[in-house]
Amino acid sequence: MAAPACAPTVPPNAAGPRGNTAPYPILLAEDTHRTEAATAAINHLMSTPVDSATALSLQPITATIESLPRTTAAGLFLPKVGANATMNEEETRESLRRFIRDWQGPIGADPAKLSLVERVDQPDGSKVARYEQRAFRYPIRGNYGKLEIRFTPERRILNITSSCIPDADKIQTALAALTIKLKAEDVGPQLVTREIPYSGTGATSLTFRPTANNKLEPHELVTYITTAGQTNALAFYVAWEVSISGAPFQLVYVDAVTGEVVGTR
Repeated sequence: MAAPACAPTVPPNAAGPRGNTAPYPILLAEDTHRTEAATAAINHLMSTPVDSATALSLQPITATIESLPRTTAAGLFLPKVGANATMNEEETRESLRRFIRDWQGPIGADPAKLSLVERVDQPDGSKVARYEQRAFRYPIRGNYGKLEIRFTPERRILNITSSCIPDADKIQTALAALTIKLKAEDVGPQLVTREIPYSGTGATSLTFRPTANNKLEPHELVTYITTAGQTNALAFYVAWEVSISGAPFQLVYVDAVTGEVVGTR
């Protein structure tokens, strides 16, 4: 089961209509229908239906699965692939592909746009598979677009955590309509003329002003996702990822459309 299609939205412009200018930033708003659809899909897929007592955990806004209820995870297994009792690595990866296909709704991503980036065995004997969502022209930055599946050698699922972006195709269509105005060579001059806001210890709001001693190096355009400045929505920006030396942070994200700083890391 999949959530109903919900078109990306944008905040109202206080200055009034902007003619043919593409709305920006692109927003993915919280949607109760998406949450209801995710819960219904998980109930359909689990051997034991999820109820209020098991406290299903969904991610805010995206309504993708944050964690499995411990009381119901015991009956959830990866599909069996191969004739042997224990699957080899190739069979395990195929089993994971089938599982992700079945759980596409709660995961919130097209399986064809998920790339396996790590498959490791943990000291406690459990196994972990980590994926990245690659649904946009530019790579995702921010705490989104990731999937982790933990399971045992006996195929039992221990947990699923997804920060993937649903309706990614619609969002990419909206992002593709934007005009990139800031060139890589203009990023440095932009940054040295302003205070860069960032969060200090305890989420304290601070600023940092670069000087000639801070080396600024633009790397690539990215899809930067954040909740900053939004209420119950994710904001999507096309931004330059810029490394900076001698600063309280390592990376700055500069909006390639407006030239504003949209985040640091």
